[in-house]
Amino acid sequence: MLGADKGQETPLDGSELRIGVVQARFNEGVTNGLREACLAELAALGVRAENITHVTVPGALEVPSALQWLAQRGQVDALVALGCIIRGETYHFELVANESGAGVTRVALDSGLPVANAILTTENLAQAIVRQVEKGRDAARVAVEMALLKVQFA
Repeated sequence: MLGADKGQETPLDGSELRIGVVQARFNEGVTNGLREACLAELAALGVRAENITHVTVPGALEVPSALQWLAQRGQVDALVALGCIIRGETYHFELVANESGAGVTRVALDSGLPVANAILTTENLAQAIVRQVEKGRDAARVAVEMALLKVQFA
């Protein structure tokens, strides 16, 4: 049977999975928190450190390209996008948020790989700090769950 039964969580076992993590360095204080929470949760789910490929890129707009390159290598079962976009006083926030989000989705659809999007879009730094640990963990869980689900369709 696919998925969990009636709201019950199925234990996730990532011990056989290979995960690619792309982290934007812009707003690095927050993205480091996302990365730490994500890697800790991947470890808790059984993903071995040697099966995690972690790369950094300058900012959120560069994340989709690196995700695509990792997908094209064919050596990962799922991908994670980590970044932080904080609203400023210009239209730039909307541009970066929309384009990075669309790019992450495109990589997932074009590659057929699960991509967990944890590129935060917040009004201010305080909101980003509050969300960094939970979203980092969530991204790890989404990547593992969706990679395991994909196997059921193979």
